[in-house]
Amino acid sequence: MLPSDNSGFHVSTNKMTAIHELTPTLGQQLLQEGCDLLARGAREAAAQVLARARDERDVMLDAHALIEANDLIGSLRNVMGLDCTISGQDDIFGFFRDHHSSRNPLRDYLADGWRTLSELMVLLEAVDQPLLKTNRMLEFASGHGRFTRHLVKALGPSRVVVSDVVPSAVDFLRSTFGVEGFLSTSLPESVQWPARYDLVFVLSLFSHLPRATWSRWLKVLYEAVAPGGLLVFSTHGIKAANFDHVTLDDEGYFFAASSESTAIDEQEYGTTFTSEAFVLARIAETMGADKLVRQVPVHFWNHQDAYVLRKL
Repeated sequence: MLPSDNSGFHVSTNKMTAIHELTPTLGQQLLQEGCDLLARGAREAAAQVLARARDERDVMLDAHALIEANDLIGSLRNVMGLDCTISGQDDIFGFFRDHHSSRNPLRDYLADGWRTLSELMVLLEAVDQPLLKTNRMLEFASGHGRFTRHLVKALGPSRVVVSDVVPSAVDFLRSTFGVEGFLSTSLPESVQWPARYDLVFVLSLFSHLPRATWSRWLKVLYEAVAPGGLLVFSTHGIKAANFDHVTLDDEGYFFAASSESTAIDEQEYGTTFTSEAFVLARIAETMGADKLVRQVPVHFWNHQDAYVLRKL
């Protein structure tokens, strides 16, 4: 819940942009005007001004938070039918906001989560284990909820559990979406699973892991799956490697100590590319090749390969 002043309108605490600088930007001026209009109860005028502020990248998230919290005209919640609150600490949103190709970072960010939901549902239908019939799932390496908000709309919060190594991410998902959540660790073997899950979904973690922990995370995450359940994970495969002009080593592996995350050490969370042969070899030596029930190249975002393992 966002705090409010005694005028009754909500004020964002998510990295609220300083609006009293000697030479405020256009975005800061619009944000201040919107706040003033809200304080006077002029909701329609405030909505128009804050919609303009939302187009200015330096105050985009602040303006968005005010529009959403006050349920103003132009609220994305009213368009998408789900909670569109975005954390100011969300590195993935920051990636969209700062990327030159993103014309509308808010919509791109929210649509990307919806796209992931549809791609996961297609993958699960192919192995006759539909998402909507999943009793309990774990979204591991969940971040600040790009995908979680869509899962909650599809399954309800009681069937979704999240985990991340960043404390603020887990706290945000618990308080915003009402899901259960627990903190992960840097060392795979130190993770304590509260339960076993019908589906463990790990999107774009193995595309960031160094060689020292790649197989170890695969083993540990497979242990979190209930009998008959599925582990679904994605990787940067050959298409991604070619796109980024990366040369894999003899094993079919490449790691660079760099990523979009500002919260995790780049040596333990960088950018990783793997060949299909590398991934299949790790599956075979870790839990057995017979556990693989489906693999689809460039399935997620037309960029990452998908692998589905079943716990027998």
